[in-house]
Amino acid sequence: MDLQVIVGAGPVGRATARLLADRGDRVRIISRRGGGPDHPGIERVAADAGDPNRLVEVTAGAAVVYNCVNPAYHRWATDWPPIAASLLTAAERHGAVLATVSNLYGYGPVDAPMTEQTPIRPAGVKGQVRARMWQDAQAAHQAGRIRTTEVRGSDYLGADAQTIFTRLVVPKVLAGRQALVPADLDAPHSWTYVGDVARTLVAVATDERAWGRAWHVPSQPPESIRGLADRLVELAGVRPARLATMPAPVLWLGGLFDPTVRELRETAYQFRRPFVLDSSAATAAFGIEPTPLATALRETAGLPPVTGD
Repeated sequence: MDLQVIVGAGPVGRATARLLADRGDRVRIISRRGGGPDHPGIERVAADAGDPNRLVEVTAGAAVVYNCVNPAYHRWATDWPPIAASLLTAAERHGAVLATVSNLYGYGPVDAPMTEQTPIRPAGVKGQVRARMWQDAQAAHQAGRIRTTEVRGSDYLGADAQTIFTRLVVPKVLAGRQALVPADLDAPHSWTYVGDVARTLVAVATDERAWGRAWHVPSQPPESIRGLADRLVELAGVRPARLATMPAPVLWLGGLFDPTVRELRETAYQFRRPFVLDSSAATAAFGIEPTPLATALRETAGLPPVTGD
């Protein structure tokens, strides 16, 4: 039985590990602290992914190495390059497929729905980091050194997802309080369910047709932050959502004291205008349909699932 190695124990890493273990694969999940799901089919290992020698050691025997790492948001420029280099080294050393979870930052500001053919034109440091990672992996693939693929999703919904909506809107709506959001509350925005990221990642990692290119994770039609909050109100049975747009100076002021908030300045364009993902290619190729929005929202808010969502 092939060994599947997941690097990173965040929401996507844990969802991917459970998905693989539940279908009977041998699974090893690697993180700095040795965390991960408590599952009889999952081996948890503590290792620094930025240490190439250690990563090569703990990925030995892997058929696929899944890159589900997510360094601290304000440390991408310093933490990602050594981790990405280590992952390339490990994949090449073991002849493993490298399947990476990424995002839409590399496209920069856009005026139309993003497809996998949208030009890579990052607008900031974080987008440049993600674009360079993919370019390096793709170059290694084209040179015959590794086999690689990448999945890209929009802002996440699901258990433990960390986005503007999950952090700033969900808790306030459930508590009946006003949410102050640095966004155009009515701009259409794509949302991607964590479970669908895991399903797509596993599908592209094990299908030769998927290698050498990026794929968008199947996601439901776009919904504005206001529309998403109103849907949450219906599901949770709470008072109507009270939302207000955070003035730009408030965001800048918050960034003086919080490094994560400071980083939001670079990606503010994603929430100030339509930000729409076209994921039809992956659905057509692999038959993956996005999870219903109600199901994703219930999990995000910790509400019990309901059959038929």
